[in-house]
Amino acid sequence: MRPRSSRRSILTGLAAILLPAPASAADPVSPMMETISRYMSGAAARPLPQDVREKTAQHILDTLAAMISGSVLPPGRFSLRFARDVQDGRSCTIAASRLLCGPADAALVNAMLAHSDETDDSDPRSESHPGSAVVAATLAAGERFAVSGEAFLRAVTLGYDIGPRIGATLGKIEYMVSRHRSTHALSGVFGAAAAAGSVAGLDAKQMRWLLSYTSQQASGLASWQRDTDHIEKAFDFAGMAARNGVTAALLVRDGATGVDDIFSGADNFFQAFGPIHDPTNLIAGLGDDFEVTRTTIKKWTVGSPIQAPLDALERLLSKIGSPQQIKTVTVKVAAGEATIVDNRFVPDICLQHILAVMLVDGTVSFKSAHDVPRMKDPAVLRERAKIRLIHDMDLQQLMPQRVAVVQITLGDGRELEERVTSVKGTASNPMSHEEVVAKARDLIEPLLGRKKFADLVERVFSLDKVASIITLRPLLQI
Repeated sequence: MRPRSSRRSILTGLAAILLPAPASAADPVSPMMETISRYMSGAAARPLPQDVREKTAQHILDTLAAMISGSVLPPGRFSLRFARDVQDGRSCTIAASRLLCGPADAALVNAMLAHSDETDDSDPRSESHPGSAVVAATLAAGERFAVSGEAFLRAVTLGYDIGPRIGATLGKIEYMVSRHRSTHALSGVFGAAAAAGSVAGLDAKQMRWLLSYTSQQASGLASWQRDTDHIEKAFDFAGMAARNGVTAALLVRDGATGVDDIFSGADNFFQAFGPIHDPTNLIAGLGDDFEVTRTTIKKWTVGSPIQAPLDALERLLSKIGSPQQIKTVTVKVAAGEATIVDNRFVPDICLQHILAVMLVDGTVSFKSAHDVPRMKDPAVLRERAKIRLIHDMDLQQLMPQRVAVVQITLGDGRELEERVTSVKGTASNPMSHEEVVAKARDLIEPLLGRKKFADLVERVFSLDKVASIITLRPLLQI
């Protein structure tokens, strides 16, 4: 009688038939991996064009401002509470506090602080918020290895180059809908890892292993859309990404080896994650087209779909002088964008409320955008009653370009209209140096004071003269 096959032997046989043969240790590294790993390892020694240096410094300041201002919001307060539980008096700064943590925990907490709301930057090509993860990871790893300000600046630029390219290759909203994964988190972890690997001084082979460890830790489900408190969202978009990126860099720096080419061969990253676009887009323009120059710094500290309507309403108010003349306000934005901000219960992502605040105050500040009690202010409610939001399908066809049309009717019957096609802060309509500093002042001065803010601005825009990034610490602490 033939012996019955065991369950294990049957499964082993099926695996041998169905699974591809594993790559051997001698498998060659693909040209794409060769290109990207050499680019990553060479970043620390590669001078940056002056305009890229300026733009990177602007994003660093903007992200530090988001960290500091985020400390007063519920996700930020939670993050600081978590930091107190894990603090160990070690090497890395926690912004807006006097806490010190190990590098992985510091990266997580600072990144969550930076994405405590919608203040931080955003990259339209990848549907991600690169600064919160990249700057937090670079700061933590940079302090761990006591790198110079110049090394910090170059590493941040590298993080923007790598992370958003991953997200753009995977796809944006279409990818999230079809794969149930979030490009926000996936872009963040690769950007954070690249930047942390740069300040850790990894060579090209180690960068390949870094990318393998990063791929193993790549995560982020589209379920973040069901988070109503923004705490899990801050973790998904930023904290998890920064922590995992720093962890990958520390592992390889301490001697961990790994797969030489996670982007090709058996069971590679792209097979697992199913990009919508050609993976060779990952290296298209690398070294010539700097992603940081394509990334948006938000003028207004509110959700992205409200940026263009605020730009339009600000222009209209400058034409009429007094908002008291306004009888009705009609706002058209892309249908998908309108859904995100239509009568939401959180002030900074509620279009009707934020535009009503502008009608009352003449502008919108960080404080007014996050003032929950004002959602019940009779003066604001009177203005809000004038505002009608239209979910426009024609404007939806123009996405990812965020276009808004705002029409106002005055008491004397006149009608005025303003159409915004290039939102302030985007690559096609960038904020000036002075405008970026003014935004940061609104976020930082109320917490750190005028002198510390001025010193921080001076330090960030002269990073080439900073011997150790640790000298930023007293300028970030309360």
